[in-house]
Amino acid sequence: MLFLFENYRLDPARRELVAGGRAVEVEPQVFDLLLHLIRHRHRVVSKDDLIADVWGGRIVSDSTLDSRINAARKAVGDNGQRQDIIRTVIRKGFRFVAPVDEVAEATPAAAPTIESTAAKQNVSFCRSADGVRIACATVGNGPPLIKAANWLTHVEYDWDSPAWKPFLHWLAQRNHLIRYDGRGTGLSDRDVSDISFGAFVQDFEAVVNAANVERFAVLGISQAAAVAIDYAARHPERVSKLVLLGAYAQGRKRRGSESEAERAETLLSMLRQGWGDENSAFMRAFASMFIPSGSPEQTKWVAELQRVTTSAENALRIRKACDEIDVLALLPQVRVPTLVLHCRHDGVVPLEQGRLIAASIPNARIVTLESDNHVLLSGEPAWPRFLDELEAFLRD
Repeated sequence: MLFLFENYRLDPARRELVAGGRAVEVEPQVFDLLLHLIRHRHRVVSKDDLIADVWGGRIVSDSTLDSRINAARKAVGDNGQRQDIIRTVIRKGFRFVAPVDEVAEATPAAAPTIESTAAKQNVSFCRSADGVRIACATVGNGPPLIKAANWLTHVEYDWDSPAWKPFLHWLAQRNHLIRYDGRGTGLSDRDVSDISFGAFVQDFEAVVNAANVERFAVLGISQAAAVAIDYAARHPERVSKLVLLGAYAQGRKRRGSESEAERAETLLSMLRQGWGDENSAFMRAFASMFIPSGSPEQTKWVAELQRVTTSAENALRIRKACDEIDVLALLPQVRVPTLVLHCRHDGVVPLEQGRLIAASIPNARIVTLESDNHVLLSGEPAWPRFLDELEAFLRD
């Protein structure tokens, strides 16, 4: 069913809010909040109702809830003074008061989309220097772009996952996209003796050699940024451009901060207790660190990603290796055009790490994205700017 009100159309199946024929950008949580209010418009919805449905019962501050309500009002042209659509009922909650028509959706021929136009990816395997088998996926016909393996990947599952699919298909429409699963994860060998930063670098070099491309752009997200930095510093003749998202040059144990070291231990404890269990309080806390604006469905995706990607034991080994990363000394040696993208309120990797990288790499440029997620989601307000900045940099 479609929900029609004022000049808006809310489509739950496509997760779209449209005003006058044009899509309105809303964060996933804001969309879920709007949908809940509309579906329960016959009554006042309490804060507890919203927390249970939109946040899956996780602890949410009043300021977070208020910010999502304000964003929902802004999306539908309402505000705190003009409450023609979403009305606050003092000490009770909120109610969707605009008249709503429910109509069955017609099924016209679908317009071409990223999902329908992207070519089928090809999955193959190569061997790292120590013989570990690495799964590689290639797709697209544009300029070559190699994405280094970040925290937990699965080249087949990610291609169709709700969080990674929009970004990967967008890249594949513009580039010859090459990506791979790091050792111990995805389709790569799981039973491996060496899980370390040095081994991560060896895996990247094996993929480069197997890809048979002379010069290419490199994308490094989160921990993968350090691998990308290491390779770019040593092989400037091969790397045309360097893109770093949510990046850090120093793992938590290398930042000289007692609180960061404590956070590292807390994260390891969460992994031990809740790995792959969407019903675990530890899993929900873990997911809320990476995607605090995510919906319950996206939290479920994080748990499923864990389950299909690797074992809890390997995840702990990978996280411990990441906590010891330190490529700070390599940053001044990077001589390729570099774009650093970082979410302002990233709760996993602080913005200070992104700024440190941008300040230390000669002529690097930093773009701060207005988001609190570590994994940027396609429905949030920062998404269009993220893609615009990335496309402009890669095409420049």
